[in-house]
Amino acid sequence: MTGTAEPARPPVPGWAVWPLRGLAAATTGLVLVQPVLAGLFVTGDVGMLDLHGIAASFLVMLVFFQLLAAILVWRPGRGPAWPIGACVAAFVLVELQSGLGYARAVAVHMPLGVLLFGLSVALLIGVWRPGLRRRPARAEKAAR
Repeated sequence: MTGTAEPARPPVPGWAVWPLRGLAAATTGLVLVQPVLAGLFVTGDVGMLDLHGIAASFLVMLVFFQLLAAILVWRPGRGPAWPIGACVAAFVLVELQSGLGYARAVAVHMPLGVLLFGLSVALLIGVWRPGLRRRPARAEKAAR
């Protein structure tokens, strides 16, 4: 041992982490509301289908901003890159889900919604873990 301790890495700044956390929470909340709106439509409230479509448009927008926030965590925040992959997957799923919904392909639309729900909950849990604030060792070496 040389006796030199590795210096503590500074955390990822809060200005980069908190928008991602807020957007992940909002996205998960809206993903939870979607099946409720669809269920109300099925039970006879025809107006809920329009609201379901409007919420889908907001969901596409939220997931896009969530992707931008994940990029900010990575660069310039020097945080982990994994949220970007999860947000790209969510964006692709939301776009596909929206298109299938407007095409009335319910047989694929519903299971894809369950997958989207699982992904959004997993992302929400992941961005609220303390590890998101820790900089990866290789990012710290690149910053020197």
